[in-house]
Amino acid sequence: FPPSLQVFPSQDPLDRADFNAVEYINTLFPTEQSLANIDEVVNKIRLKIKRLDDNIRTVVRGQTNVGQDGRQALEEAQKAIQQLFGEIKDIKDKAEKSEQMVKEITRDIKQLDHAKRHLTTSITTLNHLHMLAGGVDSLEAMTRRRQYGEVANLLQGVVNVLEHFNKYMGIPQIRQLSERVKAAQNELGQQILADFEEAFPSQGTKRPGGPSNVLRDACLVANVLDPRIKQEIIKKFIKQHLSEYLVLFQENQDVAWLDKIDRRYAWIKRQLVDYEEKYGRMFPQEWCMTERIAVEFCHVTRTELAKIMRTRAKEIEVKLLLFAIQRTTNFEGLLAKRFSGCTLTDGTVKKPEVPPPSTNPFLEDETGTETDEIVIEKSDTDKPKKPKVPDNPFHGIVSKCFEPHLYVYIESQDKNLGELIDRFVADFKAQGPPKPNVDEGGAVLPSCADLFVYYKKCMVQCSQLSTGEPMIALTTIFQKYLREYAWKILSGNLPKTTSSSGGLTITSLLKEKEGSEVAKFTLEELCLICSILSTAEYCLATTQQLEEKLKEKVDASLVERINLTGEMDTFSIVISNSIQLLVQDLDAACDPALTAMSKMQWQNVEHVGDQSPYVTSVILHIKQNVPIIRDNLASTRKYFTQFCIKFANSFIPKFINHLFKCKPISMVGAEQLLLDTHSLKMVLLDLPSIGSQVVRKAPASYTKIVVKGMTRAEMILKVVMAPHEPPVVFVDNYIKLLADCSTDTFQKILDMKGLKRSEQSSMLELFRQRLPAPPSGAESTGSLSLSAPTPEQESSRIRKLEKLIKKRL
Repeated sequence: FPPSLQVFPSQDPLDRADFNAVEYINTLFPTEQSLANIDEVVNKIRLKIKRLDDNIRTVVRGQTNVGQDGRQALEEAQKAIQQLFGEIKDIKDKAEKSEQMVKEITRDIKQLDHAKRHLTTSITTLNHLHMLAGGVDSLEAMTRRRQYGEVANLLQGVVNVLEHFNKYMGIPQIRQLSERVKAAQNELGQQILADFEEAFPSQGTKRPGGPSNVLRDACLVANVLDPRIKQEIIKKFIKQHLSEYLVLFQENQDVAWLDKIDRRYAWIKRQLVDYEEKYGRMFPQEWCMTERIAVEFCHVTRTELAKIMRTRAKEIEVKLLLFAIQRTTNFEGLLAKRFSGCTLTDGTVKKPEVPPPSTNPFLEDETGTETDEIVIEKSDTDKPKKPKVPDNPFHGIVSKCFEPHLYVYIESQDKNLGELIDRFVADFKAQGPPKPNVDEGGAVLPSCADLFVYYKKCMVQCSQLSTGEPMIALTTIFQKYLREYAWKILSGNLPKTTSSSGGLTITSLLKEKEGSEVAKFTLEELCLICSILSTAEYCLATTQQLEEKLKEKVDASLVERINLTGEMDTFSIVISNSIQLLVQDLDAACDPALTAMSKMQWQNVEHVGDQSPYVTSVILHIKQNVPIIRDNLASTRKYFTQFCIKFANSFIPKFINHLFKCKPISMVGAEQLLLDTHSLKMVLLDLPSIGSQVVRKAPASYTKIVVKGMTRAEMILKVVMAPHEPPVVFVDNYIKLLADCSTDTFQKILDMKGLKRSEQSSMLELFRQRLPAPPSGAESTGSLSLSAPTPEQESSRIRKLEKLIKKRL
């Protein structure tokens, strides 16, 4: 619709956008009879046209008058704006006049305000000046009469008033009053010091019978004076109070030596009690005189002890040193209970760190006595831990002097640990290996727990003495004897293997029925190896915990020097050697059976029966050894799994090598070997739980090794069983089943089949032709096989080398 219809809707057909004149006329005159009214219709249309013309004319005329009305309205607006500007200007002029009138009215008021402020300041200043002048006169008079009680309050007021005159020091009278105040302060300071010197002379032992009120008030005055006066009073009093101590405990006195160190601390305790009774109220409480006396006593004692220990260093023994340190640390603990340590200039109280809960025996409560028994048990985690005592701010204030002589303690621990290791060796020889402890999953040697109990005792004791270099020295001693324990007690007691690796002869193997004599290690020896392995694992874990605890104890700057990684590696080597011994023992027990397998006449086998005797022998040895090892390693399952994996990695390649030695093999012989191989495969898959009442699924890592290795052995036998005619099918079948590009392996397969040399040559040539294209960089299959020998080749070469070495030996 056009815009006009949207604004003014209309139902008239003439107003429609799609108006059609023909249709409209047909609507008006639908039939011929309707033409009779044509004149009436024409008149209506003419009337309508006339109305439209009138409307248009009116609109046009109206638009003509709009321009004139607009100009007239603009002129009227401009006149109104001019009138508005005029009115605004009048208002502004009136406002300026009003402001000027207000300024004139308030000018006198401002002057009066300034005058009042100046007058008030002048009166206040004069009052202060009057107070200052009077206060200075009174201060000088009271100073001469030693009226310290009144002087203390007056002096503080005079000092406060004098601060108001700092900006008036250019005035001679004010400057003169300030100088008089300073002179009075100096005179008071000298006079109070003289009074204390008279009451507590530096020379002699003269002491008044009780506290003096004059001196008590003098201390209040000293709080207001220069801080140096207060420090001098404290220094002289403490020096005079400790003068007797320096005489009684001179270096040449018998009571000065370490064995009578208790008397030093008993003396200061009596002196502190005496001070509290006689002079406790003379000094202000905030001076903390009791603590200052105790702290100065500690400084003097540390100096005197250091001097006498340097002179008589050769007389210091471990027991004497530990006795002196224990008594000293007890005294420092007593000071911490009695005083806050607020007078220590370099003492900062550290917040204790709560260690996380752990089975680490070195994280047990260590706040008890040094002789506490430490039992390392799995149930320690269930015991409630005592909260750690906050650090002592007085720790080391005296005992620091013992640190240069702690080498005596370190040397003693070195000697003690050496004797402890020797005792462990002697006890092991006397008592023999531990009894089989199958029910409890293997036994950890008791000497292991004894060693770490002693280690903890030493560490706790040394950390109480020092957390510096002595802890590093003790760590070095720990490292030394951890290695000695690993080699002398653990590795040194591992059963030795015989030089001959051939085991029993083939004849003895064929004669044996039960096979019980094949195992090289006895039941006791197997249990001993497992016990040593379990002990090494315990030592490995506990050594790591020991390292963490040492790092907590030592100073932060020395943490990087604590490193027991080498010792942990040593215990790992013991574990590896123990597992290797167990593997070698079972491996060697199976060797005669595999040798017997390779010596059998497989081309003469006529029918397939049950598993061969050599398989029964291997299974018998596995059933004899594995349950013992598993039960004795029940507490260390991961190492039993390692044993199984290493045995599989050793036995399976050896079995395959002996398969290659079985030549020639008939079709029936290959079938019998395939049956035997499958039987061994099932036994190996079941090896981790063999002979156990509780059947567990073997670890996936172990199962993967067995399946891969024994499947290869089965594929070798299947290739041997396959007919070699036609040759192309046989070669393709070999490549498909074994995926081995080595001509050496293919040659062994041909030998097992018993083919003639001429047939082997043609087969080898066809094998080389049928091989897939070599990877880039490889010139030929021969070079490929030489550069990447198979595990079977490597094992065979190692065997040949071992035999050659044994023959020469």
